[in-house]
Amino acid sequence: MSDWNFTHNRAVWFDIPVAYLDRATAFYRAALAIKVYRNDFNGMSSSVLDHADGNGGCLIPRAEGISSKSGILFYMNIDRRIRAAVAEVDEHGGNVIEPVHAIGPHGFRAIVLDCEGNRIALHSTTDA
Repeated sequence: MSDWNFTHNRAVWFDIPVAYLDRATAFYRAALAIKVYRNDFNGMSSSVLDHADGNGGCLIPRAEGISSKSGILFYMNIDRRIRAAVAEVDEHGGNVIEPVHAIGPHGFRAIVLDCEGNRIALHSTTDA
């Protein structure tokens, strides 16, 4: 984790549980348009979402942790490409729960299920 995370962000890391690591890696790589790196450490595999300039997180094989109905709603930044990101959701095995909509002065979001069944929000400051 970078010093930037600890200085500027309240949330500094997140783990997203997945059933199929390779499928989830491809989903997040496409939907977020970022690099996602496969990692094997101490006999455990994961995929790390690129976080050189901000918050970091990873995909962890833990199917029993997946929740699509309730729990924390994690917002992921896809600024100025929300329509393209939502199109990637369906194409990579996810499902749009709430299409792109305004959230007052805070921009726009779409609530989706990722390809593993996790409920997440895609967030943008613009509707583009």
